[in-house]
Amino acid sequence: TGLSMSFISALRHRKVTGALIAVLALAIAGCGFQPMHNQRSNASAAALATIDIGLIADRTGQILRNELLQKLQPLGPTRQQPYLLTVTLAEYLRDLAIKRNEVATRANLTLVASFEVSRRSDGLRLYSGSARSVNAYNILTSDFATLSARENARKRGARQLALEIKEQISVWLVQTGGAPRRQ
Repeated sequence: TGLSMSFISALRHRKVTGALIAVLALAIAGCGFQPMHNQRSNASAAALATIDIGLIADRTGQILRNELLQKLQPLGPTRQQPYLLTVTLAEYLRDLAIKRNEVATRANLTLVASFEVSRRSDGLRLYSGSARSVNAYNILTSDFATLSARENARKRGARQLALEIKEQISVWLVQTGGAPRRQ
């Protein structure tokens, strides 16, 4: 009977949890909540694909641009891209863990991106923002291993920046009702 009582108690707990989830889902649906990237949103994949991504200097910039292309245009660009995303990227290295013999064993790679969305037709800046990413890596006795670790930190940072830029642009599109059309 002890086993059957705990089984019944677990069933009641599941029913209560299921009912609570159903009530919360109805409450969210009733308040007008909509996913930011659904097809009818101003920040849909189709809306984001109208933004062309300009070239970004250096190898890290190429990595960031490729990440942005995957995030903003997963199905490829649209035929007309009336908007241009321009990104300026800065990279900073800082040693962290330093031994008594003044040899660093850990470092931070900080990437800072300043970006703006402008209209191609007249160059009018519609939105600007910035994003920052800090990634740590180990400094090892092997130079090759250290370079590999730093490159991995660079790729992680570029992926984080691309996601942050996409989210900032998406929020801007939702808040403004989409990029302004030419008058």
